[in-house]
Amino acid sequence: MPLKFGIDIILKNEPNWKQDRIAILTNDAARTNTGFISRLALKNAGFNLIKIFSPEHGIKTIGEDGAKMHDGLDEITGLTVISLYGEKYMPTADDLEDIDIMLFDVPDAGTRFYTYLWSMTYWIEAAAKLNKKIIILDRPNPLGGNPLMIEGPMLDENITSFIGRLNIPVKHQCTLGELAQYFNATQSWNANISVVQCEGWKRENLFYDWFLKWVNPSPALQNFEASLLYPGLCFFEATNVSVGRGTPYSFEWIGAEWMNIPAMMLVGQNILKEDLKIESLSLPILMNGHTNETKGIRIKIIEPQYYSAVINGLILLKLVKDIHPKEFMWMPYPTAANPTGENHLSLLLGIPNAEAIFDLPLQQWLQKMSVLIRVEQWKKEIEPYLLYK
Repeated sequence: MPLKFGIDIILKNEPNWKQDRIAILTNDAARTNTGFISRLALKNAGFNLIKIFSPEHGIKTIGEDGAKMHDGLDEITGLTVISLYGEKYMPTADDLEDIDIMLFDVPDAGTRFYTYLWSMTYWIEAAAKLNKKIIILDRPNPLGGNPLMIEGPMLDENITSFIGRLNIPVKHQCTLGELAQYFNATQSWNANISVVQCEGWKRENLFYDWFLKWVNPSPALQNFEASLLYPGLCFFEATNVSVGRGTPYSFEWIGAEWMNIPAMMLVGQNILKEDLKIESLSLPILMNGHTNETKGIRIKIIEPQYYSAVINGLILLKLVKDIHPKEFMWMPYPTAANPTGENHLSLLLGIPNAEAIFDLPLQQWLQKMSVLIRVEQWKKEIEPYLLYK
């Protein structure tokens, strides 16, 4: 069966709310299975779409990571766009006064610190507070839904943020529709919510199995390989190591001018948990206002369906720190959600004072991490809310 997204289902079935006043939280990455932008497909099909909201990166998905996005006008529909990654995360009562139905159609990257998930939670919470009907147009998780590939750590709720609002694992292996139902119940929001399920997707299916063209959900995730590596390589944002933003290899590569490439390749191949191919690569990287040729390593995944992204990324981070004790530094990562950029590693990892863990000797560190990434309780908690087999 060809894969159909939630948007494809409602376009085909013509629901009875089609002429109600509709607002949608979406962006250009939200497409039908034929590649047509969702909101334009709705408008062309006669749905009474009257207002658009956008998450981080804006309606066109080209805004820089963490950059504040402003309200505007949607060029392809002519409708007002209200940003939910600027002055506010949640729509106001005034924003939704003239709305009956709140749609959500945004592709996810399958990782706790990817912010589209948290925009969805504020969307649901607003619907609950304002007594609006909310409909989630579901999409598969590009990283699949195999519960064996879930990875922690879970989130310590003492350090919640917009890259980790509620307690789930880093790599959750759920669709946003599943998480919507889970949060609506466990947070007692009790919104009037429904999920339009996908058709033709099984939990073991990764993006490769969709047989569709990749559409960037944000500027730095330029292909599926980057998305596979992202749950582990994103931790390098909290360091003075580049992840290749602005190059064709963003989140497929890590590097720094001082990196000892032979040592990284030798030790990395010996200690990483999967059969990975590591290649030496130099890229022109913009750092401190200057573009310099920067050396680094590119990581190639041999078996994507069995790739443990989080632990591999953390091991790489530990190796970089240990091999380069004088050059490596922790760095702030300022964003609109965290203007000082402080504690970025802790916010990503979901653990207070996360930097201190990396001072442990390697074997103690591995033992600690092997405990932190276990997520047996999460598998039990999410089970009642799973929609796909």
